Amino acid sequence: MNILIIKLSAIGDVIHALPVSYAIKETYPEARLTWAVEPPARELLVDNPYIDDILVFEKKKFKTSLRGFWENFGPLRQKLKAGHFDISLDLQGLGKSAALAYFSGASRRYGTADMREGSGWISKSVHGPNARGHIVERYLDVARAIGCRVERVMFPVAIAAADQETARQRLVQAGVPEGRAYAVLAMGANWPNKRWPVRDYAALADWLFERRVIPVFVGGGLLDEHLIDDIIRLALVPPMNLVGQTTLKQLAAVIAGASIVIGGDTGPVHLAAGLGVPTVMLMGPTDANRNGPYGQIENAIEVNRPCRYCWKRACPKGLDCLAAIHPPEVEEKIEEIWRRADKG
Repeated sequence: MNILIIKLSAIGDVIHALPVSYAIKETYPEARLTWAVEPPARELLVDNPYIDDILVFEKKKFKTSLRGFWENFGPLRQKLKAGHFDISLDLQGLGKSAALAYFSGASRRYGTADMREGSGWISKSVHGPNARGHIVERYLDVARAIGCRVERVMFPVAIAAADQETARQRLVQAGVPEGRAYAVLAMGANWPNKRWPVRDYAALADWLFERRVIPVFVGGGLLDEHLIDDIIRLALVPPMNLVGQTTLKQLAAVIAGASIVIGGDTGPVHLAAGLGVPTVMLMGPTDANRNGPYGQIENAIEVNRPCRYCWKRACPKGLDCLAAIHPPEVEEKIEEIWRRADKG
């Protein structure tokens, strides 16, 4: 049996879908599993023992021009045809993923409960028991629809020894002595209203230093580099800076060794939850019931605004959404988590 998982982007969404690969292989160990993904999230899937092949969908090449579309469409269609797929699972639920599901040739095509852009016409929408629950469980409902038993929810992220060593070196070079407790702070996010204010991150970093926990900031891209510059300027003690200095797998290694991870509804924070690291997620436009840290929903802090859960990338009211969450509230949550850990 050949199965195609279609989950293209973003990094946090691909992390949420990882348990589907485990569920499929636990139920159908002889199945050949292929995952279609866009380049930014590909690294997360490399060396996953439950994935046999990775099909990279380079969306940008299709959008360059009509000629670019046709030059890339043929080879992609051939790759899909060569997979001889029996089943496709469209976990993206958009037009681009629907096209991949259609051209996969799979006779059985399934998708999530919230299909969009006509994707529900191509794949059967699965309305399972978790259709209004956490997104991880919604994806697993699709796996259940093809007979998968879900006895354990696993997030397989394979971190090579070389990546672990590089992560260790990066931490030491940044100023984190081996053996010292450190916290990872992920201040970036694609949506402007998923970002906590830099002044609050600076205050939290100083608070962590006072408790002998070293704050380490992570992220990538020019915006995150500007944000960390502002945080360093505002903090009384400059925090450690790993922004733009790790690959995804090296970041995973850094996160795996942290005492705690704090940030918004964004990829590195979901990665922390998947790895089982204590995670505090600051949430405003999205809700914890659907997008909170999986397995740690009690550690989500939702903004106290009547307009929360708006699912808007930018606030239509012009508010700094997460500014209503203040550092003492986050500090209290961190101390609560540490107290639980001390009690065992």
